Amino acid sequence: MTTGLTYATYVDQIATLAVVASNDANFQIILPQAITYAENRMCRDLDFLTTVATNTSYATASGTRQVNIPVSAFVTLQQINLISPAGTTNPELGTRVPLLSTTTDFLNMVYPSNTGAGLPQYFALLNQNAFVLGPWPNAAYTIELVGTVRPDSLSASNPSTFISLYLPDLFIMASMVYVSAYQRNFSGASANDPQMPVSYESQYMTLLKGATVEEARKKFQSSGWASMSPAPVASPSRG
Repeated sequence: MTTGLTYATYVDQIATLAVVASNDANFQIILPQAITYAENRMCRDLDFLTTVATNTSYATASGTRQVNIPVSAFVTLQQINLISPAGTTNPELGTRVPLLSTTTDFLNMVYPSNTGAGLPQYFALLNQNAFVLGPWPNAAYTIELVGTVRPDSLSASNPSTFISLYLPDLFIMASMVYVSAYQRNFSGASANDPQMPVSYESQYMTLLKGATVEEARKKFQSSGWASMSPAPVASPSRG
């Protein structure tokens, strides 16, 4: 099996498929956005296990139920754990208290004020960068946030990524869908080759099916919540 792509080999392959010089000034201008398009699309389609990250740089404030985090901190928030006792900054030296997700309606009704403040048990998202807790915290507890992030993009200064190394075929196909627009080849009367984006899109979707199964296996989300490939001949399913 051949190795994945580096930034240099990626640029060469895209230039070859697009039939353009790799040092063409206009090509170099659109290349970063082609990479962004391909990487973002793959991250959304596949929800990579490798993009799950942990952040422990935030803490509650006594008597304040709302916690704010930067919009850029996470794409999706999956878990919120508090570290007990209060003041413990290293999660491995304390006890994780997993918070249950609920609604702001529930928290407003059950915990309308800081009366009875204590160790929170619930959280509810207000928006992309804020959540509220219940009961209201009675001290400064370290917060362990777990969620998905956008990985650093492939570039000259970041010459290899998980996507470029392990999914180079899918990466190339996704990139070429975008490059088709650069070459004015999206379907339409004015397109030089209206089938170009259709062909790359079709191949992307074909490759995506296998990558989706592989990513599900990593998370033990395959058939029967196992890590094995789905076996269509295995019948009946194991209970």
